[in-house]
Amino acid sequence: CNDHYACDPRFRFILMPKNVGKRKAQIVAIRESSGDLVLNVDSDTTIAPDVVTKLALKMYSPAVGAAMGQLTASNRSDTWLTRLIDMEYWLACNEERAAQARFGAVMCCCGPCAMYRRSALLLLLDKYETQLFRGRPSDFGEDRHLTILMLNAGFRTEYVPDAIAATVVPNSMGAYLRQQLRWARSTFRDTLLALRLLPGLDRYLTLDVIGQNLGPLLLALSVLTGLAQLALTATVPWSTILMIASMTMVRCGVAAFRARELRFLGFSLHTLLNVALLLPL
Repeated sequence: CNDHYACDPRFRFILMPKNVGKRKAQIVAIRESSGDLVLNVDSDTTIAPDVVTKLALKMYSPAVGAAMGQLTASNRSDTWLTRLIDMEYWLACNEERAAQARFGAVMCCCGPCAMYRRSALLLLLDKYETQLFRGRPSDFGEDRHLTILMLNAGFRTEYVPDAIAATVVPNSMGAYLRQQLRWARSTFRDTLLALRLLPGLDRYLTLDVIGQNLGPLLLALSVLTGLAQLALTATVPWSTILMIASMTMVRCGVAAFRARELRFLGFSLHTLLNVALLLPL
């Protein structure tokens, strides 16, 4: 046999008769599995040799239902966009997820590299499989929804910064915008499910969820107000421009200091991308 893994008795491949999507494939694999822990790795993701060990150590406590590793862009050097996305992933992992983990509840264990407790998954699979969105079976936001179900069942979710997984990120604007649209739909939809959880979690997480959802809306309102001022009075909305620019530089400056990498100052370009494309989308 030419396929090394297919001939290895430690591996078992399950071939579906047709493409049933990520969620259905996950469910089939989980139900056929036998280990205490289940590791989900996307097909475009490569994990470091010690990732399984480091995630499994975090799962030692039975109170932990899921843990995710740190994501990096394997194709970071391809284009200016992939460089920005790599920095975006670093910020999402080492600011947002790290802060949430400090208070016991990562709100989304990202799909490319996440470990789950199998006994917890079995309790949730029916709800996970039958999720509907606008009356139809859901085909996006699997990782966020599964995390919300895990938290709702009373488990903690964790982030392991030194469990590194490199994933392929979009290298064209069209693919990036489609990805961001899927993620935005998932964030807003599953936030409604998360609201009932917040009273039982640390108050920081309530602030975090409110900020994640209101932040983009307030930024959009600021941009629209500035454009209205420009259109109606023919004056440049300097106060709006300076406020957005100063908040951008503070965020990028803090990231550059924490990561000890000056390249994060270049993440300020993402604000232009955000205002011009992501907010309207």
